[in-house]
Amino acid sequence: MSGMTDDAATILVVEDDTATRTFLADNLTADGYDVLVADTARDALRLLERKYPDLALIDLGLPDGDGLALVERVRRADGVATRVNPDVALVAVTARTTELDVLRGFERGVDDYLGKPFSYPELRARVQALLHRADRRTRLGRLRVGELEVDPPAREARLRGQRLELSQKEFALLRALASDPMRVFTKEELLRTVWGFRSMGSTRTLDSHACRLRHKLARDGDRFVVNVWGVGYRLVDGLVLDREPEAERELAA
Repeated sequence: MSGMTDDAATILVVEDDTATRTFLADNLTADGYDVLVADTARDALRLLERKYPDLALIDLGLPDGDGLALVERVRRADGVATRVNPDVALVAVTARTTELDVLRGFERGVDDYLGKPFSYPELRARVQALLHRADRRTRLGRLRVGELEVDPPAREARLRGQRLELSQKEFALLRALASDPMRVFTKEELLRTVWGFRSMGSTRTLDSHACRLRHKLARDGDRFVVNVWGVGYRLVDGLVLDREPEAERELAA
């Protein structure tokens, strides 16, 4: 998650009915959200891979497949090969409202289930609750990776008890990586999360900040920030390994 407030979040609306899609897009935009729309599972997956929404509202009856298959595909994503965030909040918005349908939805991985016809104020309240919960998981509590401790509320990081002097963006990058240790974050995802970029472009901002952060964390010979070739960065526990996989050798930023 990007550490967003609920009114700055990006929401993907996956709905093939034009009237419903337009209604949701118009109202969510009016409430301050950034809105993406798709009318097929294929287009939804493309947006999930490229735009990294914070939450998706998914109709289950899509013209090119079952919405639950899309949910399952997202939950099975590794965050690397497909560049889909498997932890994105997913809400089923559907006319399938039997008890069995709802149970299947939760079994496949939806975070919430809302039947049609729905009340927009109720939908908005459910969206806000999910976004607040996700943001709270990201913001609250200290994060520990090996001997490294990150304290988001205090905006402070310590290595073996000694405070690290980090710039605002270096700390934001470390916080993002520490939110899910060992997971590979793509460059596009980090640029969007930390810098708010909507497209990657040709910027070297991420690489230069990652290089400085890597060196600050390596003061005792530790290795925390790993450059995964062709993909992005991840955070490890600081132990120096005798042998590294070829794909994870650090590159000069």
